[in-house]
Amino acid sequence: MTVTTPKRPTVAMVLAAGIGKRMRPLTATTPKPLIEVAGKSLVDHGLDRLAAAGVTKAVVNVHYLADLVEVHVCKRSRPEIVISDEREKLLETGGGIAKALPLLGNEPFFVYNSDSFWIEGVASNFDILADFWDPARMDMLLLLSPTVTAVGYDGTGDFIMDPLGRLERRLERQVSPYVYAGVAIMSPTAFEACPAGKFSLNVLFDRAIESGRLYGVHMDGIWLHVGTPEAIREAEDAIRHSAA
Repeated sequence: MTVTTPKRPTVAMVLAAGIGKRMRPLTATTPKPLIEVAGKSLVDHGLDRLAAAGVTKAVVNVHYLADLVEVHVCKRSRPEIVISDEREKLLETGGGIAKALPLLGNEPFFVYNSDSFWIEGVASNFDILADFWDPARMDMLLLLSPTVTAVGYDGTGDFIMDPLGRLERRLERQVSPYVYAGVAIMSPTAFEACPAGKFSLNVLFDRAIESGRLYGVHMDGIWLHVGTPEAIREAEDAIRHSAA
């Protein structure tokens, strides 16, 4: 019997349109994707990892301080950058990806929140996602961080995961063991009959949970939640300690 290996994504959607309110006052003049951590902008940390993972094209959406983001990312040679323009209206995570679908093509693609940041473990987390991805069973595969090891995160988590990787929402007033790290593989079919205009990816996460097709995989390394100016120092301290 011949076993067919799922095709590895070579295209990525990079979400870089957000306003970054919690990062003020830094984001008064600098869009959050361009804020530097350890000497490099957040978006470049991600784009470098995507390029190393074999991604050849990244679709980057822009809205807040859009010109600064567009000029910055378009200076790159790898991966190829394509801009999805949301200057007129911010569409949130789900709406932004839905608008960009014609640029992303018909195959599954990586999704990367431009403020996602982590200290890599032994394996590349994009490789972990690609190796676990199974389009026969999944519409979406999320990279998950354990809540107890995440740096700068004090929330109650997002998901409960069964032994096969299938995800459910945490119950109300329950602390769950995993938080979404802002990186995923998604199939274009997950966006069929999606809401028009502005909407959150959480709408599609819940729909995929109902059909049993939302999966997660445990990341390797340490997720750094860089959500506030103070968290930048925490992230840089964690990086220094990991290198010691």
